[in-house]
Amino acid sequence: MNTLLQELQTQRWDDHRYYHHSRINQSLHLLSALSFLVAYALLFTDPALAALVAWLVSMVSRQAGHFFFEPKGFDEINQATHEYKEAVKVGYNLRRKVVLMLVWAASPWLLVVEPGLFGLMVPHTDWQGLAHNVGWMWLWVGVGGLALRVLQLWVLKDLRTGLVWALKILTDPFHDIKLYHRAPLQLLRGEWLEPGPRGG
Repeated sequence: MNTLLQELQTQRWDDHRYYHHSRINQSLHLLSALSFLVAYALLFTDPALAALVAWLVSMVSRQAGHFFFEPKGFDEINQATHEYKEAVKVGYNLRRKVVLMLVWAASPWLLVVEPGLFGLMVPHTDWQGLAHNVGWMWLWVGVGGLALRVLQLWVLKDLRTGLVWALKILTDPFHDIKLYHRAPLQLLRGEWLEPGPRGG
């Protein structure tokens, strides 16, 4: 158990130090984390709505922070190139995130072509029904994205690494609130990047 927690801590630390320099990104992660908690609560009453909140608010804000605000040049604090960080990323690096976001964005078109999704859903008859079905589809895109990366890590490294990463992803909202709750205030004070050096 101690080894698992240590590995979780290592994955969390590498993710933070390599991919969360920008206070804007950190603030967007705080928004993402709070909305993910709303989505988690909604899972018990309305899973389709939970998926809509998770993807439209949580994931969009989270990935916007990485794509548009995180520095992509040489990381002076960690003495690492962007290419190195992308190569050693345990979870979804930017290239894999592009693929995931394209699948997410394109998936509703399946409901335009096949409203019943080949018998898996009740075909929608109005916009509310379409939104409900899109939510269910996005829920399975999220579950599939998580499971696929765990399987990839199992093949590339070992099952433990994949399961620890899945645990990290599922608990990131709680951890991000702890890490980044001060980021909006720091941003308002004019601090655009987290200063270094960083301690482990």
